[in-house]
Amino acid sequence: MRYIATFYSHFGAIRFKRLCESRGISARMMPVPRDLSSSCGTCVLYEGDVPCPSGTWPEEVEQAVSLLPDGYQVMYRAEGS
Repeated sequence: MRYIATFYSHFGAIRFKRLCESRGISARMMPVPRDLSSSCGTCVLYEGDVPCPSGTWPEEVEQAVSLLPDGYQVMYRAEGS
């Protein structure tokens, strides 16, 4: 499955991408799609069997969605977002 994670900062996006790669998960940074919102405008597109590669969401993650043929499904949203 393919996922997009958005972040509060560019640094958070970089750390998440490195986390994915350290676990053998294909990941790339890109601008946030217009249908989603983000504090920093950068997201990470990644693939995997589970939406959270580390088991717990890092505090830098604003939200994570799975990509569906007709849009997105929210998998995680930080409190207050």
